[in-house]
Amino acid sequence: MAAGCCGVKKQKLSSSPPSGSGGGGGASSSSHCSGESQCRAGELGLGGAGTRLNGLGGLAGGGSGSGCTLSPPQGCGGGGGGISLSPPPSCGVGTLLSTPAAATASSPSLSAASSSSPGSRKMVVSAEMCCFCFDVLYCHLYGYQQPRTPRFTNEPYPLFVTWKIGRDKRLRGCIGTFSAMNLHSGLREYTLTSALKDSRFPPMTRDELPRLFCSVSLLTNFEDVCDYLDWEVGVHGIRIEFINEKGSKRTATYLPEVAKEQGWDHIQTIDSLLRKGGYKAPITNEFRKTIKLTRYRSEKMTLSYAEYLAHRQHHHFQNGIGHPLPPYNHYS
Repeated sequence: MAAGCCGVKKQKLSSSPPSGSGGGGGASSSSHCSGESQCRAGELGLGGAGTRLNGLGGLAGGGSGSGCTLSPPQGCGGGGGGISLSPPPSCGVGTLLSTPAAATASSPSLSAASSSSPGSRKMVVSAEMCCFCFDVLYCHLYGYQQPRTPRFTNEPYPLFVTWKIGRDKRLRGCIGTFSAMNLHSGLREYTLTSALKDSRFPPMTRDELPRLFCSVSLLTNFEDVCDYLDWEVGVHGIRIEFINEKGSKRTATYLPEVAKEQGWDHIQTIDSLLRKGGYKAPITNEFRKTIKLTRYRSEKMTLSYAEYLAHRQHHHFQNGIGHPLPPYNHYS
């Protein structure tokens, strides 16, 4: 695997709340579907090699069940118990971090959502990205040659791939990266990582394919803020960094949709993230003020397997592609 920040092995993260994740004041409450990806991430390394995260709230790989702590990479700070808790360094008002240039793409035709500012730019995420993820997973499960290079933009973006299953859309896997990756290779990698290597679930099987929903989230507009309440529920995703009771640096994240889907306010969301990040001490308002918070937005597209088949059927005849369609779908 490519190196993440600090030149160490990439870490997996998940950005959905684990089942039984805490609500306000650290009290535990069950979480469901889209609020369930864990998101363990190390340093925010936009532009570097991918740091893996579970897109809804915990570290992917290792750890227990559906936890959502983001452990820093080795050598990225943390240190022993002598680290003092101090407020984040002065950061001005909403320091905008670098994000990829907006790439033009056709407007997605199916279930798309964006937390980006309205009218600011064309959405980059597209139905074809979800179709590509289904292609990659199908080819892997059936032993076909992997699909050819897709036609959508290959601009670099931080990204998450989320799988849900069944009528109730239960979370089945969600892992992504805060590091900007070229979309062709990034989606190919995290399609399989989220489907097969999310430690909270067994690897996916062929039998599950017809019941799956695939979501692609592209993350944009990263901003460091000084006030841990300076973000909007349902609009911003958040990544927090804090020093735990043992003096170690920890991080955790939720994608923009999580807090709204769970019915959480700002404090409940922050406290849930702290618990996911492994913070076990009582959570006080003074401690919340020591948190370093980065807010971000996302573009999200979701396709069901049935919609994927319909989309592929249309393009099969439109483009004269001479290969079988699912359940034998593959490009090559």
